[in-house]
Amino acid sequence: LILFLGFVGLWEFSADKGIINAFIFSSPVRLYQTFIDLAKDGVIFMHIWVTLYETIVAFAIITVVGIIFAILLWCFKGLSDCLEPFMVVNGLPKSALAPMLIVWLGTNTKAIIITAVSVAIFGMIINLYTGFLGIDKEKITLIRTLGGNKWHILCKLIIPGSKKIIISNMKVNIGLCLVGVIIGEFLAAKKGLGYLIIYGSQVFKMSYVVLGIVILCIISTILFAIINIIQKLFLKD
Repeated sequence: LILFLGFVGLWEFSADKGIINAFIFSSPVRLYQTFIDLAKDGVIFMHIWVTLYETIVAFAIITVVGIIFAILLWCFKGLSDCLEPFMVVNGLPKSALAPMLIVWLGTNTKAIIITAVSVAIFGMIINLYTGFLGIDKEKITLIRTLGGNKWHILCKLIIPGSKKIIISNMKVNIGLCLVGVIIGEFLAAKKGLGYLIIYGSQVFKMSYVVLGIVILCIISTILFAIINIIQKLFLKD
């Protein structure tokens, strides 16, 4: 808290004394006034809600689809042997796909959500599948020895034993989803914090840009804190 207040105080002092250009870097007082102005007609809350909604939906899709697909790869060796080489698309910069996705899907919320999903989905699948394969082979042998089948191994060992990997990926993916949503909003949105940042840069209202970035930092922190709470609930043991 002391570091944060010190940073804000130094920022305001530097802008007030002309050490930094207040027009370009804005200042805490300017940001506060900009927020109040945008809050009077609810515009800023609309932008926040749109970005938050798109991020949460993309995150939910990535988590569910990633877990299901990783399970399928683990269950069916032939499927994993066939598809795993193509997962190298995970190394492709996803921002390069965004313009193509916008053209295919149009300038709408669906395109932005798909853009966000494309940023993290392959990494989620690969990491989970690798984690599944890393489960202790002796425990698997024990379950088979006691008469268990693949379903028992999956439900009693693989998924419970991969909770830490799943939560760790969720922590990474919540930030990646936000990145993907902002990339999509830069290209194809008429509302959202990404749109607010682009609009502010186009009309040289840098307070809009900095305010959008600050709010994104706050949203990212809150979402990460929520994942930490989920981690504590599911990893009590």
